[in-house]
Parts: sequence; structure tokens; C-alpha cells
Amino acid sequence: MAVATADEHPARAWTAALPFLVAAAVYLVVLAVGRSLLNDPDTYWHIVTGDWIVAHGFPTGDPFSFTFAGAPWIAKEWLSQLAFAGAYHLGGWSLVAVLAAAALALAFALLARFLMAELAPLPVVAFVAVAFVLVAPHAVARPHVLAMPVMVAWVGVLVRAVDRDRPPSYLALALMVLWANLHAEFTLGIVLAVAAGLDAVVEAKPGERARLARHWIAFCLLTLVAASLTPYGPRPMLATYQVLSQRQALSIIGEWQPPDFAHLGTFEIILLAAGGLALYRGFRLAPVRVLVVLGLVHLALSAVRNGELLGLVAPLFLARPLAEQTGLGETSGDAPVISLRRPVKLAVIGAVAVAFLTVGLAVSRDFQPSRRITPAAAVAALQHVDSLRVFNSYDFGGYLIFVGIPPFIDGRVELYGGAFTARHHRAVTLADVNDFIRLLDEYRITATLLSPATPAVALLDRLPGWRRVYADDVAVVHVRAP
Repeated sequence: MAVATADEHPARAWTAALPFLVAAAVYLVVLAVGRSLLNDPDTYWHIVTGDWIVAHGFPTGDPFSFTFAGAPWIAKEWLSQLAFAGAYHLGGWSLVAVLAAAALALAFALLARFLMAELAPLPVVAFVAVAFVLVAPHAVARPHVLAMPVMVAWVGVLVRAVDRDRPPSYLALALMVLWANLHAEFTLGIVLAVAAGLDAVVEAKPGERARLARHWIAFCLLTLVAASLTPYGPRPMLATYQVLSQRQALSIIGEWQPPDFAHLGTFEIILLAAGGLALYRGFRLAPVRVLVVLGLVHLALSAVRNGELLGLVAPLFLARPLAEQTGLGETSGDAPVISLRRPVKLAVIGAVAVAFLTVGLAVSRDFQPSRRITPAAAVAALQHVDSLRVFNSYDFGGYLIFVGIPPFIDGRVELYGGAFTARHHRAVTLADVNDFIRLLDEYRITATLLSPATPAVALLDRLPGWRRVYADDVAVVHVRAP
């Protein structure tokens, strides 16, 4: 077989460099709109949690709110929280945005790299583009973003083992340990490990099934052990259930609501196009993979935030069947062996260019959290309130924690629970006016911090014993009259 250099096959060299190019493109695009990474109020309390861990160790009770102070709560995403806290203290909000953008870039580079083992460059780029569209709505500086590269690597390793009729390497368990300490979504990784094992055993030759079954059963059991290697032991495994069981709360929170199909949107177009192409080409999947893909579609349809799972995980299960049935795979056989000298040079040059652009963007752009979640001026008006107990809008809880004021509520739905979160929502929307007034008295509220569009603001303007002391386009402050 002839050996060719990258200079003789420049197209192949660019193909080999595709993951680097994907990483650079995603990184620069995300960082160029980096302020959108800082649009989530939870980023505030994640940073404070990282600081709290450094100062006090791992919490087992709520250290932040006054409504649930001391109630059972764990920092299940402690490693991500330490990373964001460290980035903030080393480089301010700019480095927080850079960290999140780099994690996203790595996730997409790994996706491209795994897909390239089965598919030609064009379908790889198409999958990456679709994944980017599905990830974008939830691309914010929160722990799930730091866990995305680990998720892609974990699933990629499992699927590659299945596609090559071999058990996965036990070294992959280190990925599960890392994932379990970065973000609670690692429980999905456990489910996918079981699914991959079933797929391997069901599709194996009869004589190989017993051997593969033993290996996969051992691997899945060790996966449970690896997932328990956290400061809290196996307790974080329950976090997903605790969150998903709060149906009352999830029906209120935007990222947990299903996509809106009232108007034709990008997500609907992707689903229709994918389904239409599959039917047209007569595309077939093994039974277990059908269940996996349908499960990911279900998750994406049930909550906007789950689109990232469909975009980053489903292609890894689809790549080999697509390559085998549609001719979209890389040409094999007599393909030349490619020198990686040019791609490595491109990677080095690209890394230097990206570093310079990062510095330029960080200096030229004002990376700050959105004003919508940062009621700084309104909070300043609270400084002179005695015995401060603030009844706040949901999106202001993170900032209150950040500035050291105990909130009434924030984004930790597993702490507050569905009933409390729903009660707060009914109160601020005046779905239950009497209960809103009861809440103010029950929790001895001395000030309110609400967004201007909140119906309760108009009531407070007229409610005896309350007076408005501050208002802008971000927040309105009322205080209880002495």
C-alpha cells in the first residue's frame, strides 16, 4: 500500500484536521457572543458554592437561603463549581465565558472525531451543525457545559466498543468518575452503558454472546461503583430523580418546558428532515438503538434543555448504521496512510491564533452577566432595610446569593421542591392573591425584589403597609412600612 504525505493529499489533510477546525469554529462563535453564556442566574450561585466549598468543605445543608436554611442539600456538581469559582477569581467574567466556550468547543471536537471513524467529512459537518443548533439554547456557563466533553467521550467509547464487537476498556470508567463529580446528568451515562451492553449482546454472534455479556455486566457494575466515587458517595445518583420528580416546579421553569411547536421552528425542521430522510432511504437501526434514539427524542420533546442530549449523543449511535446503509462512510481498503504533519502544524497555528483572538475578544468585549438577572441598583436600595428578609423573583435568587443576601427562592429546585416553587409562582402571578399576602406575613418579609412585569408589583403599590422605594427596567423594590 502506497504511503502518501499530506502534501500529496491536501484534502485528506484537511479531513484529518476537521476536529481542530470544528473546535476553533465553535469556540470563536460562542465566545463572540460570549455574553449569552452569562445569561443564566444559576451561574451566580454556582460560583458562590465553589467559594463556600473552599472555605468550609462540602455542604450537606443549605447555606444560602433563609426559607430552607440548613435543609438537606448537597453540592453534587462541586467540581464544576470549583472550576467556575476559580475562573471567576483568576480572570473575572471573561475567564468564566472562556472556560464555558472551551468546554463546548472540546465537546464538538470530540463529536467530530468519533463520527469521523465512520462517516465522510460532509455528513460529519452536518451532524455537528445540527448538534450546535440543538445545544445553543442551553449553552450557558453552568456545570452541564463542563460535563459535555466527558459525556461525548463516554458515549463515543461505549459505542465504538459495540461497533467493533469488543468490550469497552475499563480505563473508560475514569470518565464516569469525572462526570459524576461535574454534573448530575451522569445518571444518563449509566443508562446508556446498560443500553450499549444490551446492544452488543443482542447483535453479537451466538458464540460470542456469553463472553460479551460477562464483560458488559462487569463493566456496568463497575460503572455504578465509579459513579459513587464522589464526596457524597452514591447520593448524587438520586439527584436526577429528585429534580424530575418535581413536576409542579418543572412546569414553571422555562428550560424544563417542552419546545413550542405552534410555529415551525428549527427543532421541528430538524426532526421532520431526519424522519423524512430515514423513511426515504429505508434506514434501519438495531432494536436497542431504536430505543435509545427514541428515548433521546422523548427527552428533547419533554424539555428544551434536553435538546443537547439528542444533538450530541444520538449521532454516535447512528454513525455506523448510516455508514453501512447509505454509503456515507469513509472510503477504506486502499486508502493511503496519511501523514499528520500538516494537521499538527495547522493545530499549532490554530491554537496560537485562537489564543490571540481570545485575548482580543476578552479585552474588547464587556463580559458581564445579563442585566435581566443582575438587579444591582435595586439591591443597593435594600442596604438600609432593617432585619432584611427579601421576597424575590425566581431569576434574582442567584444574584442575591452572589452578593451575600439570603434569597426567598433560587434555581435549586431539588432543594425547594415542587410545591414551594409552585406556591411562589402562584403568589407572584396573583393566581392566589390571599396566599401572596400570607407568604409575606408567614416568612416575615421586610422587602420585595421583583421584576417590573410581575403582577404582584401592582398589588404592592396599593397594599397598605408597603411602599415602593426603587424601580428601574430590571427590578422594583418595595419595603414594609415600619
